[in-house]
Amino acid sequence: MLSVLRPTDLLTLSFLLLLSCLAVFFTPVNPSRSVLLATYAVLAIAVVSAAVYRARVGPAKKGFHLSVFTAVITVLTIFNSLGAIIASIHATTFDARLIAVDHAIFGVHPTVWLERLISPTLSTVLPFAYISYYFIPLLLGSVLISKGKFGEFEEVLFGILLCFYLSYVCYLLVPAIGPRFTLSRLQTADLQISPFIQSIQDALNGLEKNKTDAFPSGHTAISLLCLYYAWKEREKRLFTVLIPVVTGLIISTVYLRYHYVIDVIAGIALTGLTISLAPGLRRLISVVAVLPRDK
Repeated sequence: MLSVLRPTDLLTLSFLLLLSCLAVFFTPVNPSRSVLLATYAVLAIAVVSAAVYRARVGPAKKGFHLSVFTAVITVLTIFNSLGAIIASIHATTFDARLIAVDHAIFGVHPTVWLERLISPTLSTVLPFAYISYYFIPLLLGSVLISKGKFGEFEEVLFGILLCFYLSYVCYLLVPAIGPRFTLSRLQTADLQISPFIQSIQDALNGLEKNKTDAFPSGHTAISLLCLYYAWKEREKRLFTVLIPVVTGLIISTVYLRYHYVIDVIAGIALTGLTISLAPGLRRLISVVAVLPRDK
């Protein structure tokens, strides 16, 4: 069985096991715990089933794409499940400490100070930059797959999954809801966002069940990691396109009041940590998973 599991599969299964243990030890005995454990069990079965199917049909066929689809669904489902565990571990959030750190660094509340820069143009462009977070990893993956770089894609996917899971660990340790909620009483200027963009943001907010995801900025960490991988894999056109998009995305996290600046700094640090850890951890896991050669 282990021979059909790749490092990405074992990484995800390990994280699901960790979350299952947290659910058992920290969440009270109620329907919520049962739902969490059932969710993680179903995800684990899906990961293994996709791996088995991929091994039968080959990495460049339907099994490969099924594994990618499974990874995306798993990441999103895990994220939405974290709220119940976080609420059981922590009685309150860490927003007050993060606010204090920002104020100590800048002498002001950055999201409040940025009110002087609000303009219809920025409030139109930056929300799209923020939303691009959901498409940047998919774009990078699509480029690699379209060129038949399946081995490189596996390496990139492992790094991205690791970055997601490390950010989830941070949410479990330092839950925070962000300045759009905690500093709303200090904000005196409206962001001048159009009704169309507001409807998109409302839809995304509705889909995101876990709201304690401010520290670190996952948007910053994942987008920077994808930019790094585009450079590493010598995808020059994609790298050139991503530079302004990622720059705008990072600015948008604070401008749109989703994150404190310290969240962004932590997100940058998380990117560096992922880049440092991913190759060695992937090699270590590969000792357990006997990898079939990519065709």
